[in-house]
Amino acid sequence: MWVIFGVIAIVITFINLYMYIAGKDYKLAMALGLSFTALTLCAEYSLVSEWVKAEDWSALGDVVPGMERALWFLTIVSILLNIAPILLELKGKK
Repeated sequence: MWVIFGVIAIVITFINLYMYIAGKDYKLAMALGLSFTALTLCAEYSLVSEWVKAEDWSALGDVVPGMERALWFLTIVSILLNIAPILLELKGKK
């Protein structure tokens, strides 16, 4: 499920940037992009929770260290890309 939410978050983020470049209202796309990023993180946390319940320590040991770095990086990139239009508008008004 986290993969589906992640792909949706990426697609909506690019829609957000396209709408900004096209001069259209991008705020709904921005909110959706950030929302699906949050849903991706929640779904990944649920997956890890299932592994803990099943006491699948090898899965946790193999996946969690790498996923932690990836999730931090991708979340930061998602936030920056989704708020970029707002920052660019603020810069343009000065």
